[in-house]
Formats: sequence, C-alpha cells, structure tokens
Amino acid sequence: MTSNKQRREQAMHSLERELKSRDRAEKTKPLGVIVTAAVVILALVGGIWFAATRTNDTETEAGSESTQTQPSTEALEVKPLAMKRATALPDTVECAYPASGEAAKPVTAPAKTSGVPATGTVNVTLTTSQGPIGLELDRAASPCTVNAIEHLVSNGFYDDTVCHRLTTAGLFVLQCGDPSGTGTGGPGFSFANEYPTDEMADDPQVIYPRGSVAMANSGKDTNGSQFFLNFKDSPLAANYTYFGQIDEAGLETLDKVAANGVQGGAADGAPTEEVRITKAEAK
Repeated sequence: MTSNKQRREQAMHSLERELKSRDRAEKTKPLGVIVTAAVVILALVGGIWFAATRTNDTETEAGSESTQTQPSTEALEVKPLAMKRATALPDTVECAYPASGEAAKPVTAPAKTSGVPATGTVNVTLTTSQGPIGLELDRAASPCTVNAIEHLVSNGFYDDTVCHRLTTAGLFVLQCGDPSGTGTGGPGFSFANEYPTDEMADDPQVIYPRGSVAMANSGKDTNGSQFFLNFKDSPLAANYTYFGQIDEAGLETLDKVAANGVQGGAADGAPTEEVRITKAEAK
C-alpha cells in the first residue's frame, strides 16, 4: 500500500512538472489559454501543492489526488466560498483527536473534546520576522479545528517555527505550522474535516478568498497543525477546512512576503525572506 509520505512526494513531483510546463506555456500562449491551463493544472494535482502536515507522514500534500479528465470551458467558473455555514451547528459539539504518528515538537492532544463551543471567535496573533499576522478564528465554522489550534498556540507549538512554503502562481498562499520546517511535521494527532467539506458532499471547486485561513491535509480527516494563509483568491476543491480570517496588518505582512517571492525565482517553495513565527498567542 502506498504510504502517505509517498503520496506527498508523488504529488510534489507532479506539481513541479506541471509548474514547469505552465511556465513554458506562458511564454508562447495567449493569456486566456494560460488561465485555462492554470485551472486544469489545479484539478490535475488535486487542488493544492503545498506539503501538508505531520511528521507522522499522514499530513502530506493538501490534495494529492488527481483527475483524469479536463474540465470544459463552461465548467471553469468557480464561486467564492461562503464565510459561514448554510446551517448553524449546535452551541457545543463533540470532537475527537486520535493519535497519528510522532509529533514534530512535544505536545499533547487537546484535553477538551466534549462541550466544545461552536459560537464566538478566538483571536490569535502570530508575531513573525516579517511582521505581525493577526487571525480571528471562527468557532461557528469549524469548532473542533479552532479548539485544536487554540490548544497548540497555548502550548507554544508554533513558537520559533518557520512558514516553509510560499506559492505565487495559480494559488496564492503562505503555509505554516510545521515545527520541522519540512512540510511533513505535525502534532502527533489528527482531526476531521469541518466546513466546508461537511456541507459539500461533492467537494466542488471554490475560491478560498484573500484573507481566509484553512487547514492543510493529506486527504479527508487528516488535519494536524499545518495551515495556509490566502493572500489572494485561491481556487481549490472544497476539502480544506476553513477556520478564520486574517486581519489587515496580517495581509500587509503577507503582501510583503509575497512581493519578496520564492527562493530561486520559482512559483512555489521556501520564501526568499524567511518567515519565522517567533511567538503565537491566543486571546
């Protein structure tokens, strides 16, 4: 059976090939063809390149499955993801955080699993080497995710870690949350997908808008600690848990990081200027 680590590596190689192919196409094809090719590439690599999560080798690519058919021009319309559920959850929910591999940094699983609040917000500040990134985490959208992130923040899991991956073409995200800095590290536990996956059975393509925050994963219900920050609208399959918004100061920081680009002038890889989270705090 193919391991999650192998699937991650295969997805990364596939993405690299597609990015190189797209770079060549951009030099010879009209803009309309380039845009269409970019969307097809997203479908082929399952929506996102970035190395998802966990040293347990279960958090790998945040979308490693590929499709065999190219969408028609009519099928390329992608709608923005709604920032709230169609149907509200109860005021509290039950959550589960089963063990999943080794933690990249010592941390326990969240102790609170019953009566987890599904209303209100949690404010998190990421103090980084490139500037502050403020987050407002939305319990109403994804309460078990917010509960897990708040737990990791409160236990210093994100302190002195780098945001290891930046993408500036097709998708526009900075990915953080792996203490190992390799894209394979996580907290040693996992948890299920929430919004929008649990409301969209067919995992349609949607736009994760500028300012949104979502979990990276290696497939359904493999969330851990890695997350991605959208500094521009990013089209993806709706199988990445949305759980919060970035504040204006954070977007300014991300815009600066994006402007500095990726090492070696690539479209995907480590940021040219290191983005290190020196301290993460929840309020």
